[in-house]
Amino acid sequence: MATLRALTEKAAHLMDKMSQVETKLQNTEKELTELKSLTQGTPKVAFSAALYETGHGDTGPFNVDTPLKYKNVFSNIGNNYNPVTGIFTATVKGVYFFRFSVQTTHIANTVVSLMKNDVLVASVWDTNRSDDNDIGSNAAVLPLEVGDHVYVKLYAHREVYDDAMNYNTFAGFLLFTN
Repeated sequence: MATLRALTEKAAHLMDKMSQVETKLQNTEKELTELKSLTQGTPKVAFSAALYETGHGDTGPFNVDTPLKYKNVFSNIGNNYNPVTGIFTATVKGVYFFRFSVQTTHIANTVVSLMKNDVLVASVWDTNRSDDNDIGSNAAVLPLEVGDHVYVKLYAHREVYDDAMNYNTFAGFLLFTN
């Protein structure tokens, strides 16, 4: 019985150690990604995209808050923006500039926000329905760590309109590392 207890305690201790090693490995991988970027010269990170590749129409409404997926990618230097998810992921620690724009039609029931790691940064909204079309934009300078996520969220039960004129855009770039 004492041997079984000792083995159980030893196994629990080893599992704790393994968990600590896994955490250290994850942190080391993040640091390695950042170092690779820095040792290859000045890191270059920039993207710009519009909502639709082709066609026109409304996006939304959805029953839950949803990241907008900007599929018409004009540039994606560093491949940090994912048009499938609509999410920018930092691979370089630094200070970044982000900008987004939104257009509404006569439906005018739009609320979108720039989000950093699921925390609201800045918003644009129009719920006035007194005219046919409105457009707005907002921007922010954000310090990001490796692995931070930035995206534009469309709130539940809201919608945006876009067409070939690319009214709805999302862009960002690295200002400097720190």
